Amino acid sequence: METTRPNGSLYTKIVDKVATVEFGHPASNSFVLELLERLTATLDQLSENPEVSVIVLKSEGEGTFCAGASFDELVAIENLAEGKVFFSGFANVINAMRSCSKVIIGRVQGKAVGGGIGLIAACDYVFAAEAAAIRLSELSIGVAPLVIAPAVKRKIGTAALSDLSLAPTEWKNAYWAQEKGLFSKVFTSLKDMDKQVSILSETLATYNPEALSQWKKVLWEDTEHWDTLLINRAEITGKLVLSEETKKALKKFKK
Repeated sequence: METTRPNGSLYTKIVDKVATVEFGHPASNSFVLELLERLTATLDQLSENPEVSVIVLKSEGEGTFCAGASFDELVAIENLAEGKVFFSGFANVINAMRSCSKVIIGRVQGKAVGGGIGLIAACDYVFAAEAAAIRLSELSIGVAPLVIAPAVKRKIGTAALSDLSLAPTEWKNAYWAQEKGLFSKVFTSLKDMDKQVSILSETLATYNPEALSQWKKVLWEDTEHWDTLLINRAEITGKLVLSEETKKALKKFKK
C-alpha cells in the first residue's frame, strides 16, 4: 500500500542480516527534506548495527522509483539558508550511503529523475526493471545536478553524464543505464527482479561482514572529500534556485 503522508514514509525490516529500507511519498516517491533526513539517520544507524550485513534500498509501489526533490518544497525556498539546507538533504543521504559500512543493493522498479538518479548511483549494486527510464531534468528548471554529479559521474563517467544532463527533457531507457554502468542488471518482470534481489542479498549476508565492509571502502576510495564537496555544491544550487531565471522556469514548469 502506497503512503498518503505528506512528509512521506520510511520503513525498515531486518531479516537474517538483510535490512530492507523502503521509502515512499504520494508525489511519485519524491523527497521532502524531512524524508531525506530520516533516510540519512536510518542509514547511519544501520551502518553501526552488527545484526545487519546488507541493505536493500527500494521505494513504494510499482510505478515511479523516485521523482527527485519535492517540487513543492523547491518552489517554497525563499533564501540562501533554506536553499542550502534543502539541497544538503540529498548531499547527506549520498554521503551516508557512501560511508555506510554495509553493501547497499538498489531495487529500481520504475522511472527515476534528478535526485533519484543520485540515490541509485550511490548504491553498490543495482537491479532495475525494464520500465526504469532515467532523466536528469535539472537544467530545464534552472538549476543543475551539482550535488548528485559526483556519484553519477563515478558510475557512468563524464561523457555519459554530459549526454544525460544536457538533454534534460529526454528519457534514457534502462538498457542505456545498464550499458553505462548505472544499473547492474535489468529485468522484464518485477517478479524475476525481486527473486534476484533476494538471492544476492541473502547470499552476501552469509559472507564475512568485515570482508564486505573493507571491500566497500576500496570501492569508494578517493571520495572522502565529498563530505565537503557535496555541501558546497548544495550551497551553489541554493543560490541558483533563487535566481530570476530559475523562478521563471519553475513557474512555467508548474503551469
